Amino acid sequence: MIIDELNVPILLAPMAGGPSTPELTVAVTEAGGFGQLAAGYLTAKDIATRILATRAATDAPFGVNLFAPGPATPADRIAAYLAELGREHELGEARHNTDDWDAKLDLLTTDPVAVASFTFGCPSTEDIARLHAVGSEAWVTVTSPAEADLAIAAGADVLIAQGSEAGGHRASFIDDPTDDPTDPLTLLALLQLLRARTDRPIVASGGLATGAGIAAVLAAGAAAAQLGTAFLRCREAGTNPVHRAALPTDTPTMLTRAFTGRRARGLRNRFLDEHTAGAPAAYPEIHYATAPLRAAARSAGNTDEVNLWAGQTHALTDELPAGELVHRLAAETKSALESALSRRIKVC
Repeated sequence: MIIDELNVPILLAPMAGGPSTPELTVAVTEAGGFGQLAAGYLTAKDIATRILATRAATDAPFGVNLFAPGPATPADRIAAYLAELGREHELGEARHNTDDWDAKLDLLTTDPVAVASFTFGCPSTEDIARLHAVGSEAWVTVTSPAEADLAIAAGADVLIAQGSEAGGHRASFIDDPTDDPTDPLTLLALLQLLRARTDRPIVASGGLATGAGIAAVLAAGAAAAQLGTAFLRCREAGTNPVHRAALPTDTPTMLTRAFTGRRARGLRNRFLDEHTAGAPAAYPEIHYATAPLRAAARSAGNTDEVNLWAGQTHALTDELPAGELVHRLAAETKSALESALSRRIKVC
């Protein structure tokens, strides 16, 4: 297992839409952690180029993350929401696609990487077998015990447990309002539930920004911790300036479908306040429809009309080189674990 070979139990979350770069992946990997490239929103040709650039800069193993495609959304489900947005904004085409799924799977089975990880669903048993046949591990992101059971049955080598604290999109297999949990599982709760039902390695993800937080999930049974928001302000990240500037604030976060049609956690702003209640479950249609207004907001430096994805601990982010951040977090984690072990525990 790749996780067992890491010098530092810290993984870079694959942040699609800009922040993920070969430079960031390499920096985390060279510091002893594990880097992943985000393939979401890219073509297979684009991600092949990024894989090549990453390999040119490091001999260490790394991973590539794919978005599992979902069904198309009926037009009548999104018509009212698009009409609402269209009264104020220029919209793009509300289209559905598979995010080049087949071509990306073909790429990863002809030019394999150490790990293929998956978000928004679980690949089939046959697809995971194809990855295993070329020497790749298959990691699946889950948000509930039921999803974990499906991933294990399909042959997943590692479960990435995403708690509700996490920034960006929820990785839930189904994002349907009728199936919404009223109380989505936090990371520590999810981790304990998964640890009680499987001995597969579990990577903990969601709201982790300090060594103490990493130590906590390791103590609870995680094999490693995956961090995304913590790396957004690193110089190697492709995070846009509007997003970078908004992170080190006390602005609260919230879950919303307003920008993309899929639940995601971001910094609260006017767009979220005005449109979260009416936003349908319609991904990726709403994502493409709102793309022009988000691009315009970024260009204008307007934080009220752009998706500022961030986890609940975003105020703790720092502007450091990624490798330096990994080293600092590793030292903090070691210190926190040693401190916890040194405390006296009385057993009655």
